[in-house]
Amino acid sequence: MINKNTFDNTEIAFSLKNDSQLERAYFLFKMISIEPLVRIGTAATNFALKANLPIEGLIRSTVFDHFCGGINEEDCLPVIHSMYDKGVSSVLDYSVEGKENEQEFDSALDTVLNIIEFAKALDAIPIAVFKPSGFGRFGLYEKKNKNLELNNNEIEEWKRIEARFDAVCKKAKAYDVAVLIDAEESWIQDAADALVTKMMKIYNTEKPVVYNTLQMYRHDRMTFLQKEHARAKAEGYYLGYKLVRGAYIEKENESAKDKNYESPICKSKELTDENFNTGLRYIIEHLDCISVFAGTHNEESSYLLTELMAKNQILNNDPRVWFGQLYGMSDHISFNLSHLGYNVAKYMPFGPVKDVMPYLIRRAEENTSVAGQTGRELNLIKKEKKRRKLA
Repeated sequence: MINKNTFDNTEIAFSLKNDSQLERAYFLFKMISIEPLVRIGTAATNFALKANLPIEGLIRSTVFDHFCGGINEEDCLPVIHSMYDKGVSSVLDYSVEGKENEQEFDSALDTVLNIIEFAKALDAIPIAVFKPSGFGRFGLYEKKNKNLELNNNEIEEWKRIEARFDAVCKKAKAYDVAVLIDAEESWIQDAADALVTKMMKIYNTEKPVVYNTLQMYRHDRMTFLQKEHARAKAEGYYLGYKLVRGAYIEKENESAKDKNYESPICKSKELTDENFNTGLRYIIEHLDCISVFAGTHNEESSYLLTELMAKNQILNNDPRVWFGQLYGMSDHISFNLSHLGYNVAKYMPFGPVKDVMPYLIRRAEENTSVAGQTGRELNLIKKEKKRRKLA
């Protein structure tokens, strides 16, 4: 039975970390908690990588190994297996960003298809993931988003993007692996949403295989969810949604200010939290049609979802409800929930060290900007260090 102290159990939370790994985690979160240090470290790391200085070994043994599973799928296997022994599944996330040509998009497609192939043989990987901008040019999504007319080359280019989406969703359904499609900036999200809905209609005929992502810091996402629900009911297919708070808040607000339009972002953190929790309540009320992957590091939202499940007599391991956190963060939520039999998956980034650096830098910046996140991690690590010393 879950209670308000469930996430305080550090023995369960850090059961996979030995003493040296716990010390490394403490050191990393201590560094991340100092904002000027993150800025200086980010600039120095970018410079060193561009100058081809030999720092990859240092990155690999510190920040990379804490937040990433490995450089390729096989490299991730020891971590995948050890987490699954504790009931926590993995979502392998090829976290290479900023690619812009057809060869790179095809390479990203091959990687995701390989992950689905890899997942077929492993119960520990029930879910695959990709990002729309990993399969096509950002500028083309922007043009589609504005409903501008495409030239002949762009029409063919868009068809290739659709074909990549379709190839992944088709294979996911054939192999019974769910596929989460990540969210993007608001100025390309409508184009991505339309494509994901198209995939849902084709592949979610028996149960959700394809999941879209709703960034609930956007004040229009509840309206979007309700409209999509009405459409799915009318046309006879299932919906799957990953709910997150959102990843581009500064960028979204700056763009709205620069271009003089109303920001799509909620006016406050409290309104974002309220929107996220409203989304959880709505989905649980309509679980016959909508499945949820709650991607959150927020303890209150995690508690709320367990309460909603209990209230509606939904089993802890009901396949329509998943909890998700990022690898290297919020182990106190992930492992304590899995210990109680809930479905939990960690997003596990992987890829070449140099290529994954933009992702790692964003993680550090997000931890710095989220009030209380890093402090909570540090306090729990200190508590576990003290417990081990006394034990």
